[in-house]
Amino acid sequence: MAAGLLLVVSAPSGCGKTTILKQVMRDLPGLVFSVSHTTRKPRPGEIDRVHYHFVETEVFSAIRNRQPTGFLEWAEVHGNMYGTSVEEVERHQGAGHDVVLDIDVQGAAQVRQQAEPVTIFIAPPSLAELERRLRGRGTESEASIALRLNNARKELACSGTYDYLIVNDQLDQAVENLRSIIVAERCRQRRLPDGQRVIRSG
Repeated sequence: MAAGLLLVVSAPSGCGKTTILKQVMRDLPGLVFSVSHTTRKPRPGEIDRVHYHFVETEVFSAIRNRQPTGFLEWAEVHGNMYGTSVEEVERHQGAGHDVVLDIDVQGAAQVRQQAEPVTIFIAPPSLAELERRLRGRGTESEASIALRLNNARKELACSGTYDYLIVNDQLDQAVENLRSIIVAERCRQRRLPDGQRVIRSG
């Protein structure tokens, strides 16, 4: 049996999920991201097998067709395919690492069909605050903001299907909440906060 946890983290765009995950993964040992497969071409600076497994469409389709041992979840986004490999996840878990999947609510639903992940949803304090944050970026058009807010409403409606809900009102508190959830789940597995197995005698 795989030793590591499978952690699914979802959030509407603009909720600060990436920032929260980076801080938790920097401070808490034993966490790894699953490197997804994609059919899109690498962007400048991206490295194969580090940022993504960049594959041709035929290769992606062959992996997808190996269900249930191909992809835990997959989706088509803007004409490109993205997927989380079962083999990739099991390799990390088998090495004793806890695997983090940064995926949307549709991907999370697919993962639940094949595995028993710990699911965590990160929400904004309100849609009004989310809109303020999106506008504060200064990079979003009105159409983009409207689309992201509409998607956020749909995603928030799914938050009740997750094991945990974190409201990112104060960043430091949200980081501590996520860290606490992971530590608590490790303790449920009779593991230390750093992820190491508890050695029991007798």
